[in-house]
Amino acid sequence: YAWFMAAQADYNPRMVLMSVLVTIWAIRLTYNFARRGAYTWRFWAGEEDYRWEILRQRPGFKNKWIWMLFNLFFICIYQNLLIFLFTLPVLGCLTAGAGPLDSSDYLLAIAMVALILIEYVADQQQYNFQTEKYRRLKSGESLGIYEKGFISSGLWARVRHPNYAAEQLIWIVFYFFTVSATGEWLNWTVSGCILLVILFKGSSDFSEEISASKYPDYINYQKSAGRFFPKLF
Repeated sequence: YAWFMAAQADYNPRMVLMSVLVTIWAIRLTYNFARRGAYTWRFWAGEEDYRWEILRQRPGFKNKWIWMLFNLFFICIYQNLLIFLFTLPVLGCLTAGAGPLDSSDYLLAIAMVALILIEYVADQQQYNFQTEKYRRLKSGESLGIYEKGFISSGLWARVRHPNYAAEQLIWIVFYFFTVSATGEWLNWTVSGCILLVILFKGSSDFSEEISASKYPDYINYQKSAGRFFPKLF
């Protein structure tokens, strides 16, 4: 979406910068998904988000036709539409009154790269924890610090979902490129990042419900660490 819009605008410099940032984001996401076994030649056999299997066991979703409709309209159509919407700030920068690239654009670019790096670190810490936990379970070794089942160290010590927090902030920062271009704090491209924040609220609710049911100590973790931002008190 981003590069198509940039190409149609004859590679406007601000749109190119934004497309490069989206590409960096996409490389990180693809890498994180691929190393978990998500991509196979038999595309239907790759690993999926563990939450989908749990959701399929819920009342209503056990019906294959209801699940098929949910898959079609929410997973396939709505989420693809959402990606399009939070990418729209690329197009929103193409206005008659848009100024040239300036320091605010470069500051936004630095902030977005920093957030992608934070997301990468959070995912790496989670990956390391889960890999070692399952290695010990498989080998019959003592679990030690992995016994409670979930990560609560590193970035996860103060925030329960540092990767989710960074992902939301990435696209909020991305929206601010339109503010830099137009001088308008609120414009028509804001809907994408707002809908993304709403989606992550629901997604984190579901994740935490699963974690609390699996790990007895998770309730104490919820009291000590904030969901998306560190607790101040």
